[in-house]
Amino acid sequence: MSVGKLEECREHIRAQLDAVVEFWLKYSHDTVHGGFFTCIGRDGNVYDELKYVWLQGRQVWMYCRLYRSVDRFRRPDILEAAKAGGEFLRKFARVSTNGNQWKCAFCLTRDGKAVKVQRTIFSECFYIMAMDELSRVTGDKEMQLEAEQMMEQLIYWVREDASGLGRPQLPGDVPTNNMAVPMMLLCLVQQLSEGRPEAGKKYAELGSWCVTEIQQHIQRDGTAILENVSATGAELPGCLGRLQNPGHALEAGWFLLRYAADNKELQKTAIEKFVELPFESGWDKAHGGLFYFLDVDGHCPTQLEWSMKLWWPHSEALVAFLMAYSQTRSPELLENFFRVYEYTFSHFPDSESGEWFGYLTQEGKVALDFKGGPFKGFFHVPRCLYMCESLLDDLLGKHG
Repeated sequence: MSVGKLEECREHIRAQLDAVVEFWLKYSHDTVHGGFFTCIGRDGNVYDELKYVWLQGRQVWMYCRLYRSVDRFRRPDILEAAKAGGEFLRKFARVSTNGNQWKCAFCLTRDGKAVKVQRTIFSECFYIMAMDELSRVTGDKEMQLEAEQMMEQLIYWVREDASGLGRPQLPGDVPTNNMAVPMMLLCLVQQLSEGRPEAGKKYAELGSWCVTEIQQHIQRDGTAILENVSATGAELPGCLGRLQNPGHALEAGWFLLRYAADNKELQKTAIEKFVELPFESGWDKAHGGLFYFLDVDGHCPTQLEWSMKLWWPHSEALVAFLMAYSQTRSPELLENFFRVYEYTFSHFPDSESGEWFGYLTQEGKVALDFKGGPFKGFFHVPRCLYMCESLLDDLLGKHG
């Protein structure tokens, strides 16, 4: 282990995290209506006042996690921001559709009026994460109960009857296992069970189901991770079935590593199939960085941004390789961490205005210079930096 290099990484990551937190504290708070602006330009200007529920939930969760876990972020302004965000969510995020009290809007106006509802579970997922984490720092048992009640609704939608999401089953629509769904449920199992043995028992079967569902995405005799498979774990025809998302697979990898604990077989699968394999196929050997989407058979993916380099796959890769190294001490895993580290920190951070650019061309040039939008908020970057700092603390000893 290169102790000096890891110490240098830790100091750089720590400084980056401090700067990213300050950027969002400075520019994203709506002190008039509550909640957070997420459409933020390069220099901090708000270019759209719509509020995206999943990003509101992510920001509340992130503030609370930093407040609860990192001494230097245990600050009143961070706690108050989290509480204000949670209050906005509880007041406006849930919309009644077909008598369903648990469905959340996808986006809201600045003052909280619902604009759009998606027929997915992801706004609800991050509402749950926000409420549970906020309950941990405030001691509000009602929030915890609300998170658990919404979790029960999600489980019902996913495993029993999805009609409450408003998506009819059409004759040509084949039931699909999209990796995002079991991944997010596994994340929620870990969130709700943390430090709560009874919840751990309650969600144990669900956690095992999620792991099985995620592993179904290992296809082509173990040579590829495919984003979508059939409900029975078979490869799907066409573009949908051939789609690969390297960053998503890497994220699934560290979710599985965190879940594996002492399960060496699952740890091995997580590293070999969900970390090393998608990294090898997803790394751009000509220009560096991870492709956003790939077609397993080499066809051009139908997603127009497939060749771009985005902030979040690189964030997930940093966490995945460092976590895998921390569990195995494999030099190859550490080497790949440094490889991703060098690319990431030489391309994404904005040294002039702060935070990270999110969208680069294949060659690594900045394509879009905003710092936040409908999909990029206060989440992937600070979560990555926070987790990497914590992993490096453990590797190096808390005080180096």
